This record gives sequence, C-alpha cells and structure tokens, in this order.
Amino acid sequence: MSAAFALRAAVPADVPVILRLVRALAEYEHLADEAKGTEELFHRALFGETPRAGAIIAEVDGSAVGMCVYYRTFSTFAAKHGIWVEDVFVEPAHRGKGIARAIFRKLAAQVKEEGGARLEWSVLDWNEPAIAAYRAFGARGMEEWTIQRVDGEALDKLAAGA
Repeated sequence: MSAAFALRAAVPADVPVILRLVRALAEYEHLADEAKGTEELFHRALFGETPRAGAIIAEVDGSAVGMCVYYRTFSTFAAKHGIWVEDVFVEPAHRGKGIARAIFRKLAAQVKEEGGARLEWSVLDWNEPAIAAYRAFGARGMEEWTIQRVDGEALDKLAAGA
C-alpha cells in the first residue's frame, strides 16, 4: 500500500529541500553542471521583498519527496495571465503515485480561480515517461514553437547594446 501524500505551499525553511530536489532533477536530466542556484538565490527569488516565483512541496509522512517551482506569464493573444512550471520533480521512489499530476491539478485550479488562460511548461524530448503522463491529462506538445534563450555572455552583450 502506498503512503498518502500532501501538497503545500513552500515556506522559507524549505529552501534547502528545494535546492536538494532541483539538484536531483538536474542530475536526472543530465544537466548537473547547469544547476548553479544557491540557498540565498532561491530564498530571494521565492521569499524576498519582491518574490519572482512560487513553489509547492509534496510530502509523504512529513518528508519532502517532490517539488514544483513556477511563475506567472502573460498571453497577449488571450490578454490573460498563465503559469509557467519551471520545474517539477518527484523522487524516483515516489513516482507513479499521482504526485506530479496532483501538482499540475493544483496549479490548473489556481489558473482557473484567478481567471487565467493557461498552464505551460517544457519537457526534454527524451523524457518519454513524463511526456506520456502529460498527454494522459490533456497536455499537448507545441511542436510548431521552439524555445529561444539568451544567457551568459550573449545576455551581457545584448544588454550592453551589442
């Protein structure tokens, strides 16, 4: 019999757990070298004077086994906000119990309650188990769109007017 889980909004004391789970996600995605966040940076982003993101913690028997970090977006076409799920991660031993789906359900309800238009996220193309789970609850791939990014030196140059 699987243990029940609970979802709750993250609090400042959860920052070390969030960082641990983000690093575990980075390992799973073969992107450990890119996980450069620190407790200080996460605290500022999630709980600082002007929070830039929100987080959900999933617990089993009082222990954190999953997390989600998300933030607000805006659709000019719909003229409404949405939520972008930056990361969702559930420890391997707790996958298949509906935790990730419950996180997405909670965020979908939040979008609807706030009069928003959509819930979005990206997924690595090789992560077939996650893609299958997303399709099962109605997500569709946005095949005609590609994500663009400017960071590091390119961001510095663009900001400087180069």
